[in-house]
Amino acid sequence: MTGMICGTGSYVPDNILDNHDIAKLVETSDEWIRERTGVVKRHIIGNETTVSMAAEAGKRALEDAKVDAKDVDMILVSTISSDVILPCAACKVQKILGAERAVCFDLNAACSGFIFAYNTALAYLASGMCRTILVIGSESLSNLINWKDRGTCILFGDGAGAAVVKACEGKNYQIAAHSDGAKGEALTCPGGHVKGWQQMPEEDRYMKMDGRGVFQFAVKRVPEAIREVLEINRLKIADIDYFILHQANRRIVEAVAKRLGVEIEKFPMNLQEYGNTSSASIPILLDELRRSRVLQPGHRIVLAGFGAGLSWGADIIDWKI
Repeated sequence: MTGMICGTGSYVPDNILDNHDIAKLVETSDEWIRERTGVVKRHIIGNETTVSMAAEAGKRALEDAKVDAKDVDMILVSTISSDVILPCAACKVQKILGAERAVCFDLNAACSGFIFAYNTALAYLASGMCRTILVIGSESLSNLINWKDRGTCILFGDGAGAAVVKACEGKNYQIAAHSDGAKGEALTCPGGHVKGWQQMPEEDRYMKMDGRGVFQFAVKRVPEAIREVLEINRLKIADIDYFILHQANRRIVEAVAKRLGVEIEKFPMNLQEYGNTSSASIPILLDELRRSRVLQPGHRIVLAGFGAGLSWGADIIDWKI
């Protein structure tokens, strides 16, 4: 028994900050940001929250899959930026959607979050404990950003993506997943509810990133994980139609493609529109590729996530919708 994605959905706020808007906040320019990151604009929450975006993306995924919310057995929400601690975001989503039968919990693995949540769903499906699972990545990263820090404010955006995963007969691919907590200082963010947060210097309250360190980590570990997942499943790079990577930085994606010896056309990107949306980036891109019919039944794809933790991983999916 394995799992099949049978529907996708996404939601991004209408409010947009382009690079010219960012240049009013910090010393930078549209040309500088485009050249170093590939980001052109990012969507930023107004009245939306992490929960409301997650619920809307989940609703759209259920509609796409033609699945009633009452038939969902589990809701997993991957997020580092929930607007609630108790109850968890997944329980709030359950209430909004009316998925009264679903067991719900949140998962925090930052930019690897959707990959790890999808793997968790596969494990529940393989065990027979669940038949239908709603997996969501939702982030309000604008709440975690120091808007005076050029190293982070140019990169990140808000949004949510979701996938309905149902149990089915088929090949059960092995996964590649890793973490290295010893190197976690490369990307950090303190909790706003911890003692002393308000007394911290402003630059220490928000997300901080060693950009060079994260880049070097990603361009080394992501190709390794992709090769690993292909090897353990006895597949070759030529067997893969598309590589769907976490949308962190155009240079990272291009470097991964080069190291694998794969044409960049097999690495779809939408980061120019949304920036880095952490755990939401892969499902947002999946939804766009599905609705634009770029992904077709019979395509075999690799998903790869990487980010804070440090954590990284890769999956193989036979696309069927």
